Amino acid sequence: MPSTLTGPCEYREEIRKSRFITHAAPITSAQQAQDFIALHSDLNASHNCWAWKLGDQYRSSDDGEPGGTAGRPILSAIEAQDCDQVVVLVIRWYGGIQLGTGGLARAYGGGANKCLQAADKSPLITRVALECACSFSELALVKLRLSELNGVLSNETFTANGVELVLEVSEAQIPDLQQQLADLSRGRIVLTRQSINSEE
Repeated sequence: MPSTLTGPCEYREEIRKSRFITHAAPITSAQQAQDFIALHSDLNASHNCWAWKLGDQYRSSDDGEPGGTAGRPILSAIEAQDCDQVVVLVIRWYGGIQLGTGGLARAYGGGANKCLQAADKSPLITRVALECACSFSELALVKLRLSELNGVLSNETFTANGVELVLEVSEAQIPDLQQQLADLSRGRIVLTRQSINSEE
């Protein structure tokens, strides 16, 4: 299951007198990735190579290193660690000893791999939006059952007769949640998939 980082992380190493610093962070948009790269790049460094992945979108840059020796290995490390919604920036200060194309790919990809391995991650769960209604007295129990299944309450609207809710849970949790809500309400609470206004 793909995961993303819970926060920024960093990894430092020296390889044959070249100094490498790897920065990684979670992202939710391409613009956020570019902003992170701009913020953390060091213009005094020899190279600021990076890659990011956001669902089906991905980009990478070798920043002056021989083609395919930096950006692609960083992107490969992101994919090897089964990460998504992640940006990785590897900064290199040249130490006077050439590493060769294989050495560069190992240095950039290895730094990204080690950084991502050490980072705290959380799984990316695809959630389904569901609607239901409950009485005021049942609301606390509905919220409790939802949190026990790692669900999210995305909207609640108070009405004269109770509360209309929009819940988000993983597909696999829907039967359990439906059964629990039916049990606590004697069958009155029924989950329905939220209607989406889109043409397929």
